[in-house]
Amino acid sequence: MGDHTSIKDASISEKKQEQITNEYLQQDEPPATIASKQAEDKLRRKLDRFIAPVMMLLMLISYLDRGNIGFAATQGMTQDIKLKAVSVFYIFYILAEFPTSILVKRLQFNRVIPVITFSWGLVCLCTGFVQNFAGLIVCRILLGFFEGCLFPAMTLFMCNWYTREELGIRVAYLFVASALSGAFGGLIAWGILHMDGAAGYPGWRWLYIIEGIITLVWAVICIWVVPKNYETAYFLNSDEKAIMRQRAERAEAYSGGSGHYGKAEIKEAAKDIKSWFHGTIQIFVVTILYGFGTFLPIIIRYGFNYSTEQAQYLVIPVNLWGAIVYAIGAYLSDRYQKRFLPLILMAPFGIVGYVILLSPVSTGIRYFATYLIATSCFLCTGGNITWLSVNCAPDGKRAASLGILLTLTNIGGVVSGQIYQSNAAPGYKLGHGWSLGCLVFAWCAWWVIFAIYKRREKRKDAKLAAGYTRVEGSMYTDREPDFRYQI
Repeated sequence: MGDHTSIKDASISEKKQEQITNEYLQQDEPPATIASKQAEDKLRRKLDRFIAPVMMLLMLISYLDRGNIGFAATQGMTQDIKLKAVSVFYIFYILAEFPTSILVKRLQFNRVIPVITFSWGLVCLCTGFVQNFAGLIVCRILLGFFEGCLFPAMTLFMCNWYTREELGIRVAYLFVASALSGAFGGLIAWGILHMDGAAGYPGWRWLYIIEGIITLVWAVICIWVVPKNYETAYFLNSDEKAIMRQRAERAEAYSGGSGHYGKAEIKEAAKDIKSWFHGTIQIFVVTILYGFGTFLPIIIRYGFNYSTEQAQYLVIPVNLWGAIVYAIGAYLSDRYQKRFLPLILMAPFGIVGYVILLSPVSTGIRYFATYLIATSCFLCTGGNITWLSVNCAPDGKRAASLGILLTLTNIGGVVSGQIYQSNAAPGYKLGHGWSLGCLVFAWCAWWVIFAIYKRREKRKDAKLAAGYTRVEGSMYTDREPDFRYQI
C-alpha cells in the first residue's frame, strides 16, 4: 500500500477530535460525503470479507507448513532421517522480521506477500524429498527466513486497512488461524497417514508435498487478492474508496504524520521502554505457544502414550477450543478497549494446566490440561502484540516497535525447540516446567507494563491541565498528551 494511503493507529482527546471534525465540515465537499457510522460499518464488514480472510488463510497455511514437523515426527520422520531439534529455523526468523517490518511498506505488500508465500511453499514441497538431517536443516533455514518475512508483513498490512479501535480482533484473526492450523493439521495428518507407502513414499513425505503444493497455489492466488492499496482495490466502489480516504486522512491528522518514516521513528521505537518490555514478554509467551502448538502431537503420542492415529485427531478439539476462546476474548477486548484484563484473566488457566501436566495424575486429566493451556496460550501471545501495536504512533514507530517485538519473539521459538525434544520423554517435564515459569513471568510482567501505562497517562493529564502546547514541527508520537493509551 502506498505511503499516503495508510491507516495509522492513534488516539486523540475529545477536543482535538472535535477540531478535526469541524475542519471536515468546513470543507467545500457537501456534508453527505462525510462518512456516516452506518456507511463505515458497512465498509468494515466488507474489509472483513476481502482483507481479513486472505490474511487468515496465509497465517493458517504458514502454521501448517511450520508445525507439520510435529505430525511428521509421529509418522516416522524421526527414524528415517535421524530427526533432532530444529531450532535453527527460528534463528532466521529473528534475522528476517525487523528488516521486513521496516521495508515491506516501501516494497509494497501486494508484491512482497505473494513472493514470500511462493518461496516458502517451494521450500515446504522440497522438504518432502530430503534424505538426511542436513537436508532438513537447509530447508528449515530457508523456511525460517521466508516465513519470518510473513508475519510482520501481514500485521502491518492489517494496520494499514483498519483503525486502531478495530485492530485487536483483526490481529486476533491471525492467531485464531494459527490455532485452527493445529486442528486442520491434525485432520490432514490423520488423512495422509493412510497414504503411507503410496508411490513408495512414507506418509510424512506426502504431508510436506501436499501442503507445499497447497501453499504454491495460494501464493499465485495472492497476486490477485492482495490489493496494492484502497485506491486500486478491486472490491471497493467509489463511495467506499472515499470513506477509506477519509479514514486515512483522519488517522493522519490524529497522529501528526505523513506516512513517511525513517531513522527518527526507529530511534523513537528503540528508546521507548514499552517496545522492549512487550518484546521481552513475547519471548516467554511464544515459548509456550510454539512449544505447545508444534509439539502437542508428540506430547500426546509419547508423553501420554496414545497411538499415532489417536495423537493426530486428539489435537483437533484442543486447537479448536483455543481458537474459540481467543476469538471471544479479542472481540470483547476491542469492544471495551481493554487490553490488560483479558491477558491477566486468561494466563492463570494455562498456569493451572502446566501444574497438572507436572503432577502424577491420570492420562485423561493430563489431556484436559491441554485445553486449559489452549485457553491461555493463543490469547496471551496475540493479545500482547495487539496491546503494543495499538499504543504506538506514528506509523514508522509502530513498524519499528513491532519489528523489535517480533525479532525478540523468535528467541522463544529457539528455546521451545530445545525444551521439547524426543529424548525428554516420558513426561516432557523440562518443557512443561519451563513453560510454566514463562507464563508466571508474563503474568507478573503485565502488571508492571500496566503500571507504566497508568503512570504515563497521569503525566499526560497533568500536562494537559497545565495547558501543554506541542512544539511546531516536532514529531507527533504516542507520548503526546492527547494520545490516550488503551489499557
